[in-house]
Formats: sequence, structure tokens, C-alpha cells
Amino acid sequence: MRGSALLAIWSDVAPESETDYLHWLTREHAVERVTTEGFIAVRVFRAENFEVQRYLIIYELDNADALDGPDYIGKLNNPTPWSRRIMPKLKNFVRGGGQIVARAGIGQGGFVMPIIIDTMPVNGTAIVEALANENRVCGVILMQTDQAKTGVETREKAMRQKDRSFAGLLMIDGLDAAAVASACSRLKAIAPLLLPDNKPDPNLYRQVFSLVN
Repeated sequence: MRGSALLAIWSDVAPESETDYLHWLTREHAVERVTTEGFIAVRVFRAENFEVQRYLIIYELDNADALDGPDYIGKLNNPTPWSRRIMPKLKNFVRGGGQIVARAGIGQGGFVMPIIIDTMPVNGTAIVEALANENRVCGVILMQTDQAKTGVETREKAMRQKDRSFAGLLMIDGLDAAAVASACSRLKAIAPLLLPDNKPDPNLYRQVFSLVN
């Protein structure tokens, strides 16, 4: 992770729209975004254990100011024709971005487990460092959502239905599925409030695309 902030976006895509969505994302949208001021890179993941076609997009940012910077907001208010066709098709849309408050580890793997957090932990650095020491874990980051910057109303946002956000994100990056799942189990042991028993287990995602500016 090169920047000090990130933007995470989830959405569901109907099977009949999946190829169009992936072509839009990898042939137009990703390039448009990573050439935006303050954007560094993008990684795209597909859920491994989800009944629908659910995707996660992680944008690496120089800092959180990119989230409401004039270049990015200008693009959100002037979506391309292809974007205008795709956006209304996206369901279960979740979006949040902000500053990274803790990180540990080196590099990136092919599997991630993103864990949405309702309340930011006070011992975030210790949690992140403990998880990064697990076998075959590449890196762990903890991000706190900037609700003001994430919540800016734009033309693109108006095209979607029922956008949701979140307080924070803990993302575990590993070399294989078993390693990421094991680190998640470790998280339950050291920080049970982040993964309470009444909350479904987070989904595992496999990387399918990446692009660096």
C-alpha cells in the first residue's frame, strides 16, 4: 500500500450484466480513476463464498483529500455514457474512504478479507501488528472512514439506490485463502468486539485485476 488513504467500494452485479460490468471496469473506469489527482492504484476482487456476483474495489490514495478533491468530484458529476449505463445496475452498494490509521506487513497477496467495522478500536495498531505476524499474511491495514468526504452528493451517487457506508475497514491481505481465514480466526480471539457472534463471518475475496498509475 503506497498511499496514506484508501477508498473501498462493494457492489453486486447480475449474472447477465457481469461481462459488461467487468469490461467497463477494466477497460474504462479503472483508467479514469487511477488518472485522477490523488489516486495511485486500484485492485479489484471477486467474492469467493458469496451466492451472487459481488465485487470489491480498493483504490489506493495519496491521502484522504483525494476523496473530495476537485478532479474526483468533477468526474463523479460528469460520468461517462458507459458509467451512466452501469451505475443503475449495481445493487447492495457500499462505499467508504478515509485515512489509514494503522498498517503492518509488506506487499500484497491474491486474497483479502475485508472486515467492516462499526466502531473503531482504541488498540488498532496492536491488532494490526498481531494479525500481520500470522503465517502467510502479507499485510493488514485499518482505515477510518471520513464520512464528510465520502458522503458528498454527486450525480453518479444519485444514479444508485440505497448507498451505504461504514465507520471503518480492517483488511487482511494474504498469500492464500487458508492464511486469510486463519488470521480472521485470530482476530476473533484478540478483538471479539470487531467480529461479534451475532455478525456474519466476513467474506473472502480473490484478486482478479489491478492497475497502477
